[in-house]
Amino acid sequence: MSPSPLHIALISETFPPEINGVANTLGRLCAGLRERGHRLQLVRPRQSADDGQKSTDELLLTRGWPLPGYPGLQWGQASMHKLLRRWKRQRPDVLYIATEGPLGLSALRAARRLQIPVISGFHTNFQQYSRHYGLGLLTRVLTNYLRWFHNRSQLTLVPSASQSLELQRRSFERVHLLARGVDSQLFHPAKRSSALRTDWDLADDELAVLHVGRIAAEKNLTLLVRSFRALQQRYPQRRMKLILVGDGPQRAALQKELPDAVFCGMQRDQALAAHYASADLFLFPSLSETFGNVLLEALASGLAVVAYDQAAAGQHIRHGHNGALAMPGDEEAFIDNACWLLEDPETLRRMRLNARQHASHQGWPAIIQQFEAYLRTAGSMPPL
Repeated sequence: MSPSPLHIALISETFPPEINGVANTLGRLCAGLRERGHRLQLVRPRQSADDGQKSTDELLLTRGWPLPGYPGLQWGQASMHKLLRRWKRQRPDVLYIATEGPLGLSALRAARRLQIPVISGFHTNFQQYSRHYGLGLLTRVLTNYLRWFHNRSQLTLVPSASQSLELQRRSFERVHLLARGVDSQLFHPAKRSSALRTDWDLADDELAVLHVGRIAAEKNLTLLVRSFRALQQRYPQRRMKLILVGDGPQRAALQKELPDAVFCGMQRDQALAAHYASADLFLFPSLSETFGNVLLEALASGLAVVAYDQAAAGQHIRHGHNGALAMPGDEEAFIDNACWLLEDPETLRRMRLNARQHASHQGWPAIIQQFEAYLRTAGSMPPL
């Protein structure tokens, strides 16, 4: 006899069709849980794209504030009384709180008042982001708040082993791993497009060096620029271009600094898959990721990746097999790795094949099944 379906409330500041790693992950988890027969209620801020959409039994919209530095996104306002009214009428079996802002805090407090079990997700290193925006003094305050928040849930789910160790070192309790997957049919080397490469003004034998992600300070793009210039100096005989997919507050400044780079803006679905597959090398210099979904998408698209040995890279890249790893913060090693990958075409070809092979086994179904098991476990635990 199969277990009975769960009634799950998921609370998040961001959700598809917004484009970011958190939204992508939550969209996959929700779709997978619904396919497995569970009842889901999504609680999120009203976004500009909602166009008058009203709340339903499966969607509770709250008011939001504009989120500084993230045009088009809303930061959910505190809504505890609205949540209490809804959950007294339609009590969930368990909550999953994906973001720790005012909306997430309201959900946590409402759940504790109603004795509803809670799982929290640690999706974003806000305490690290603060350092990149001149708010370094807030780092300790944010860390203390995040620890207080997550320690009031039955479980905290993190996407990588390195993140788990870091949080436990900072006295976060009941931390468990929930990995990430990739749609290896969408992200596939067969999506390579000669027409797109022509738009980039690149011939088949020329090199497209790709970066996908938010164009912002926390992504360590200064190292991206240094690495690309080192490649140009090391291999002057090879024509290459830097391709950037994404948008963000540093885009205008970076376009001035890199007039020959190709800035593609935000891409999604099939267009995004074509951008990955049409490149040749993926540089990922970020040090602020809890995971980095783009890394798995790059591997699935058959790209060798240069990254730091942490988060998704630490889990999915074997140095010299399907990419190259540098110790976190070692910029010279990162640059050397990028140059090394281009020394021998056969080595690069082999790494790209290995990248695709590895990523093709990193699907979502097993992850969704594990997520379901965590939800059931939390539902059976005594309230905190």
